[in-house]
Amino acid sequence: MLRLAHCRIVWYVLLLCAFVFASASVPVSAQGTELKGVELKGKVQLTRNGRRVNDASSVVIWLTPLGTTPVPSLPPQQSSEIPKLVQKDKSFHPSLLVIPAGGQVEFPNQDPFFHNVFSLFDGKRFDLGLYESGTTQFVKFDKPGISFIFCNIHAQMSAVVIALSTPYYAISNGRGEMSIAGVIPGRYQMHIFHPSVSPEVLHAAEREITVTSGETFLGAFSLAESNLELAHKNKYGRDYDRPEPDSPAYARP
Repeated sequence: MLRLAHCRIVWYVLLLCAFVFASASVPVSAQGTELKGVELKGKVQLTRNGRRVNDASSVVIWLTPLGTTPVPSLPPQQSSEIPKLVQKDKSFHPSLLVIPAGGQVEFPNQDPFFHNVFSLFDGKRFDLGLYESGTTQFVKFDKPGISFIFCNIHAQMSAVVIALSTPYYAISNGRGEMSIAGVIPGRYQMHIFHPSVSPEVLHAAEREITVTSGETFLGAFSLAESNLELAHKNKYGRDYDRPEPDSPAYARP
């Protein structure tokens, strides 16, 4: 009888150990104790020549995990979620897009003439060639980076596509307000971008931050705009030609 009871005790202990081991191997989210993210709010101010700029929109801030901070997974981009960078009135609309790395952007031409969209910078290098009114092209931004987009025909056209490997980002509104929801507590590198601010100023504004469960404020920032526009050549590395009204780029297809 005592031997039978002893066997039962040993069996229960083995069963308990197996349960504990199985529980430890299950992801945290599957155990119903998923880490809860916090909402971080920030404020940015743009200045030009020492004076405050009224419109503080289009400042992008994003957080990349450091050390043992969990790296969040990015859901795959759905076909219905592909953003458009429309070519209209010799401009890109919108002039700034933030997408997940690996996502696509559509480039429809809604002008009554040809465009040639290209990017030769570090983010995504591509050249869509000459394509006519009413047609469209797609580009996949397969790695994180900042891509400056131009048209090889119209020098005044420019846009920026930022591909990120993190869901933790925000774009400021006109008042400079921004909010990043669902940030898991941990260590992060904070990055900042604005198309009118020099790379040196943006790099100086980067910093490491630690997010805690009680964190609510990302910080207040002041960025000085540059008086110089981003200088660029055409896709051949030469100055832009003067517009020719009789060229295919301006004729109706």
